Amino acid sequence: MTNVAVGKDVFAVCSKCKDEWHVIVSMVSGKITKVQCKVCMAYHRYKVPEGETRVDGAAVVRRTVGAKKRSSSTTQSVGTPVIEADLSRPVRSYAMSETYTPGDRVDHPKFGHGVVEATPVPGKMTVHFPSGRKTLAHGRPRT
Repeated sequence: MTNVAVGKDVFAVCSKCKDEWHVIVSMVSGKITKVQCKVCMAYHRYKVPEGETRVDGAAVVRRTVGAKKRSSSTTQSVGTPVIEADLSRPVRSYAMSETYTPGDRVDHPKFGHGVVEATPVPGKMTVHFPSGRKTLAHGRPRT
């Protein structure tokens, strides 16, 4: 590990101009957290150039090409609906301005047909789709 400190020059990848000359702007516990590009003056997190190692000695974590982060609580496991669809009610097109109750069937433009499972808090509902559970907004006034 070389002498690493705020204000020192470091090689890093700029997400804006792709240049590699940077200045260390901030560090936490000896780890570089933020740098500034010397060409376009953009601030961003410290990204090591391909094939290089971090000068601060911290581990490099790289995702593989095409890998996606797991989404948060908006998508959950597929499984079966917690509540059965009320077949006596018609399928309704999804709109944030509409109000839904558990058992309603909705047709979402992106996720397809789903069943409203719960309305845990005002303005939000949990809907079971074939691709998984989603938390959607409902009962919002039009602006």
